[in-house]
Amino acid sequence: MTYTAPESFTTRPTLHGSFGMSAATHWLAAACAQSVLERGGNAFDAAVAAGFVLHVVEPHLNGPGGDMTAVFATAERPDEPVVLMGQGPAPAAATVERYRGQGLDMVPGAGALAAAVPGAVDAWLLLLRDHGSWNLADVLAYAIDYARGGHRILPRVRDTIATVADLFSQQWPSSAERWLPNGKLLAEGSLLYNPTYASLLEGLGREAAAGADRAAGIDAARELWARTVGAEAEAFLSTPHRHSSGTDHAAVMTAADVTGFRASFEPAATVIFRGHTIAKTGPWGQGPALLLALAILEGYDDEYLDPSTELGAHTILEALKLAMADREAYFGDADVPLEYLLGAGYAAERRNLITERASHDFRPGAVPGRQPFVPELRTEEPSPARADGAKTGFAGVGEPTVRPSGETRGDTCHLDVVDRWGNMVSATPSGGWLQSSPTIPALGFCLGTRLQMTWLQQGSPSTLTPGKRPRTTLTPTLVLKGGQPVAAVGSPGGDQQDQWQLLYLLRTIVGGYTPQQAIDAPALHTTSIPGSFWPRTWAPGGAVVEDRLGEAVIAGLEARGHRVTRAGDWALGRLSAVVRDPATGQLSAAANPRGAQGYAAGR
Repeated sequence: MTYTAPESFTTRPTLHGSFGMSAATHWLAAACAQSVLERGGNAFDAAVAAGFVLHVVEPHLNGPGGDMTAVFATAERPDEPVVLMGQGPAPAAATVERYRGQGLDMVPGAGALAAAVPGAVDAWLLLLRDHGSWNLADVLAYAIDYARGGHRILPRVRDTIATVADLFSQQWPSSAERWLPNGKLLAEGSLLYNPTYASLLEGLGREAAAGADRAAGIDAARELWARTVGAEAEAFLSTPHRHSSGTDHAAVMTAADVTGFRASFEPAATVIFRGHTIAKTGPWGQGPALLLALAILEGYDDEYLDPSTELGAHTILEALKLAMADREAYFGDADVPLEYLLGAGYAAERRNLITERASHDFRPGAVPGRQPFVPELRTEEPSPARADGAKTGFAGVGEPTVRPSGETRGDTCHLDVVDRWGNMVSATPSGGWLQSSPTIPALGFCLGTRLQMTWLQQGSPSTLTPGKRPRTTLTPTLVLKGGQPVAAVGSPGGDQQDQWQLLYLLRTIVGGYTPQQAIDAPALHTTSIPGSFWPRTWAPGGAVVEDRLGEAVIAGLEARGHRVTRAGDWALGRLSAVVRDPATGQLSAAANPRGAQGYAAGR
């Protein structure tokens, strides 16, 4: 049995060229990244410019108060994939005892108690300082232009604001003032402005320009950013406000928490799959779950690795369940036995658990000397209680992503860039979306909610702990072959990010699909895992599929015991990718057509 041939028709072409390629979840970010390349900047200059633009034009999916991770390789050291760590930790006062003492059994999905220290902006500035070539003011000019001069509001931004309009009006007046001018929802096609944030970015540019040299100037801007954000966040969020728990709490974030954080670089975690090195973040993120899934699937013949067939879809879903169970049991900002978890022997043990039937169980593996953490497995979403004991819904909680039911709320952001010299970067900014917590008026944005990924149960490697990073779902991917980077790929989507990227890797590496063919092909993922976002439910045996997978395949999955949810024909995944052929220097790029928002650019 051979791998299913891709459809000859694609929604758009895979782009080809030799100068530079950019791809992102918003066309303005891709266009700005390409503009930087055209003006002589390298891939890192371009990525940073695009990252700040995404803060402005996709505010429902990320913001300056959020976080980001990236994986990249430089032209000087192409065989050394590096992780850019922009995931801030829990504040010093964020303890299990303090949260439980306020009547909570989970970290809320919305409200400033869920805020980790903002990490995205410092990470972007660190990348620019050490690997970019442009001055900060020039890089920020694109974002400043859209924040001050305006950009057309996306339908999904408007829909998000409409969803949380009552919350803003009744509980978060600063957010209402920011997103509901004159108390009204912006009309479709209106221009959206953020002059407060534009002024803040302009101040960073001036601070950097006054530095003794380029690097010193960027460091001065980093310090100014931390001081400003820390002081304003502590002052404003010390007032209690409504959380997704239905109760009111003040933030525990202090100025010292913010000024004490700095982004960093670290080696990537890797596995070899079919002759390709796949590079991800360490186990403080979910990235190694993709590596574990690949290690499990490495032992199968190609016919088991085709997501377009019943056999392949079933095998992939089962491998993902096992990898994600290990994510929950062992991953976190802790001592994680990653070498053992990614070893061939362990992968073979896990592979032997896959049968012809769909598992409905939570099955972490056994690691010598370790006790796997098993969370409370919730199958129903709780209704948050108000102070008066009544039940009420809370719009906009958690990451705005695909729900276990298959409902799509949006997701995160992603961008990829490769330049003519061979620098390549894959970056996933997220958090701090407009519905996370109340807008801080002096900043023009809010803090994120990444701490909802921590547990208030003891014994987990991701138990809420001061100074420890929450186990983020942000998980960009870099692919290398023969010691050279050949692809950067990623997707928004919370717990689905690595699942959808796995499909791309299998289809391109094993199936021979072009990047656009792999992105366009029908997607699927499992929901038979504990969710990373409030209210942290799971759907035993659950599988969400695009209807285009086909009636025969879907019926076959159901016959095997999968509880299938149909998401529609074009609903799952917002992948983008850039590719480089080291032998010829030829470049390629592709982006997701779903939602008519992601685009690639290049020549």
